[in-house]
This record gives sequence, C-alpha cells and structure tokens, in this order.
Amino acid sequence: MYKSIFFLILILCSGQLLAQGPAVTSWLQNTTQTGSYYVSGNSTAIDNGIPYHCQEVSYSNDYVYIKTHGIPSYPTGPFLDGNPSQAEDQNAIFRFPLAPQPNSGTLTQTTMGNIGVFIDGAALFDNRDGVGWDPTTNALCGGPGNPPCPGGVNAVTDWSRDAVLAEMPGFDCSKGHPAMGNYHHHQNPSAFNLDLNVISTICNLYDADGLYAIDANAHSPLIGYAYDGYPIYGAFGYANADGTGGITRMKSSYVLANYSVRTNYPDGTDVDDGPAVDATYPLGYFREDYQYIAQTGEDYLDEHNGRQCVTPEYPGGTYAYFCTVDDNWNSYYPYAVGPTFYGVYQDAAVSSITESVTVYDASTASISEEDFNNLNINVFPNPATDLIAVQVAGLVNDDMEVTLVDMTGKVITSTTINKGQTIAYFDVETIYAGTYFVHISTVNHTTTRKVMVQ
Repeated sequence: MYKSIFFLILILCSGQLLAQGPAVTSWLQNTTQTGSYYVSGNSTAIDNGIPYHCQEVSYSNDYVYIKTHGIPSYPTGPFLDGNPSQAEDQNAIFRFPLAPQPNSGTLTQTTMGNIGVFIDGAALFDNRDGVGWDPTTNALCGGPGNPPCPGGVNAVTDWSRDAVLAEMPGFDCSKGHPAMGNYHHHQNPSAFNLDLNVISTICNLYDADGLYAIDANAHSPLIGYAYDGYPIYGAFGYANADGTGGITRMKSSYVLANYSVRTNYPDGTDVDDGPAVDATYPLGYFREDYQYIAQTGEDYLDEHNGRQCVTPEYPGGTYAYFCTVDDNWNSYYPYAVGPTFYGVYQDAAVSSITESVTVYDASTASISEEDFNNLNINVFPNPATDLIAVQVAGLVNDDMEVTLVDMTGKVITSTTINKGQTIAYFDVETIYAGTYFVHISTVNHTTTRKVMVQ
C-alpha cells in the first residue's frame, strides 16, 4: 500500500515538473514596474504607465497561458518614419500548447500580425509589412499611404514587401515598432549598434537596449514561442543538432535571387510581373526575392527557419526556431519564423481562460550562481572620461542593481538593469579622476569590475 502511494506521489510530482518546463518558466514577469518610451530629439525616456513584461503565467495539463500588456522593459521609440503610434496596452492573453505537434499535412503560412510572443510579452510579426505590388497599376498597394491591393485588405499578391528592409527607417534602437499601438519585432530583438556592422544611427541618441545582446561564445537564450508552440532562440546555437561541436551562428537556407527583372520567382515560377530591380526596389525588397535551397550543414536551418536539436532548456531535444543574422549580425531573411510554421498552427490569442489552471509563482525563481558567474559583462570604455556603460551579453532574467563606488567604498551612484534589458550607463563627467568599482548584483549574487576614470 505504501509503495503504491509513493509511486502515485512520484507520478504526480513528475507531471508537475513536466508542466513547469521552459514553456512555463521562461517568461519574464512583472506586476509593479512600468514601461517607457522616447520621443524624437529627447533622450530621456518617458514613463508610459503600463506594466511591462508578462503579468501572469498559468498552466493546465495541455496549455500555458500568458497575460501581458505587450510592453517590454527597455524603452521603445522613437519611430522616425512618421509612425504616429506609441507602444500601447494590448491587455492580451496568449495560449500555447505544452506538447506542440509537427504538422504532417499541408503547411500553414505565417500570417500578418502576431505569429509569436517574446518572453517579455512583446509580439513577433512575420517578415511582411502588408504592402504588395499591384500589376494593374505597376505600383505598391496596401499599407499606409498606398491604395488597397486588388481583392481587399487580406488580398495575397505575388510580391510581398519585406518589412525589415522597407521599414528600417521606422525601427527604434531595439529593432521594433508599433502597428496601431501593437509594439512588435519582425526580427532579432537586439540593439542595432551591437551588430558588428551598424546599419542604423538610431542608437546614437537613444539607449542601445533590447531583449538580449548577441554573444557569439554562448548558445543564444530562449527568447520566445511561436504560435505553433515551438520555442524561438536568438542567433547562435550548438554547431551540431545533438548539442556538440561548440557554438556557431545559425544560418538561413534562403538565398537571394540573382536577377534584374521580376517576371518569375527565383525557382522559375511564372507570376505577375513586379518592378525591375533598381535602387528603389533592390534585391530583397520583396520576400519572394529569396529562394529556399536545402543545405547539408547541421547549422543551416530548414524552410521554416528552424531545426530539430538539443538546446540548454531542452536537453532531450526539441524543434526550435532561430532569429537568423548574417556574418555582420545584421538580420537575415526569414528573420525568425516562416514563411511557414513547422508545427500545427493555432491562433494563440484568446479572450479568456476557460479551464482550470495553476498560476506559476515566479517569485522563487532566480538565476543560478553558475549562470551568474558565466554572464559576459562588459564595462566600457575603460578608462572612461564622461560615460561608463555596463553591457550584459545574452539575456538578463533577474533584475540587476549596478552600483559605482570609489576606493573607500562610498557609493557614487547606482542604477538598475531590469530583466529583459541589457545595458546601464553612468555619467562620470563630474566625478574625480581615479579608480572606481562597478558592483553588479542580483538578490543572491554579486560580481565586481574595476574601472578607471580620467
């Protein structure tokens, strides 16, 4: 009898551990602090009064539910293409399957609008921006400022504009922007000026922040979930799918066409003519300029921009998407998920929770000592003259207090890197030259860096 009770308890505990897997425990939660935004020309962030990150995570036997306002902890904006929106309260509930299933039937195309959610509650969109090409007028159609495409708002055109290339002037430093208030990313949510080749100057005035910072020496963090329930990672992973071979950049298998006219797709399919390739409509301006060509290397991704592999959160293996970048860490098509889902798709946005659930208590979760000690923390410039930056590579999943102290231990100033952010700054123009220490602390761990001020 006692043995039966023991095994019953063991089975129940095993089910609880399974339910509290990465799909439950990876979300960043917050109920007290609010987000902020920049307006053009003002580098002081303005509080928007909206709680950032996710406000509640709960789960049943089959699903995890995420309640979020859709606001990240890093400041959003400004959007310098005339976008009148700011990041607004989405008051959303998302539902993801705890046991996602591969799609063995007809593949589901990614859709306009949300196709996934990042762990800070912000939305992921696919690679399009809603603008197409109308062959009857030989002009762009759809989207703000253009006439509707033939067939209406949801019409599918042969040439769909690539959001990352076409809308880049309107992205903030974190590579995101709002659509009617719904702040989202089409791509890797890491700051522009942390790329090896910086292709936007937006970070020159506004903080270089984002959900995570690329670290070429570590497996990228789990940064979100697609609507089919499979995880999304950053740009780097294990070279081999079994978790061996060191760390490498995950590579897209989509290749840019080599043509000067758009009369056919790169694979030869005859379609309505698009505009000729020129300075206004360069290669890559439309997503159909890319062709999927299967590669042999394990670090090349499939047609959905993912692979079956081992990851730190899934040591037994999972299908996972990756946010692809090129050699310069600039975003590369198809950027995150798509153009089709690997798994069985369902719209993850729901209006309410209609089943019995358990609320996940994240208050006891914290970064381990090993993970804290392995953080790649860069304090620069060193020596400094007017500004000290503290940059954490990877993902910050615990709030970090960052304190500048002098040789006597006197606190000069302090700030916070909130979870879901990557950087903090100290203005040191008015302090004396000399040796100082930067203490970076979570609730349970502390590390120190020495810095010189000239």
